[in-house]
Amino acid sequence: MDAGQLDLLDDIFDSSLNLEETHFKEGFDEGYNDGLVSGREDGRQVGLQHGFETGEELGFYMGCIDVWNSAIRVDPTCFSSRIQKSIRTMDNLVQKYPLLDPENESMDEIISSLRLKFRSICASLNVKLDYDGYPKASDAKSIEF
Repeated sequence: MDAGQLDLLDDIFDSSLNLEETHFKEGFDEGYNDGLVSGREDGRQVGLQHGFETGEELGFYMGCIDVWNSAIRVDPTCFSSRIQKSIRTMDNLVQKYPLLDPENESMDEIISSLRLKFRSICASLNVKLDYDGYPKASDAKSIEF
């Protein structure tokens, strides 16, 4: 046999010898592409849920601020100047929250400051008001109409 026939013989058996490696690579590539698709969808769902919860909490704080500011407009002496300043600070924190920039690193710091300021105002007013979040499906038994 000459060298050309040996190369042809090697090529014939080469695909058989690399069969396992070929199937492994094809399976990996298929799994990777499927993972990208499902991971993107899972990430989207988690992002929507987290965004909804954050927006809900901010809305709760904004509602409290609006009620307190309405009370101040009706009777400017209903809260002490210290509490009024805390309400203004809380309002500034809500306005400063980066709603349209989800990658802003100051989000956690602002929301922590909001929670702390809210608890401070509630304690000063001697009010038991908590943000518990939207009722979960497991809490549905405790909700009555």
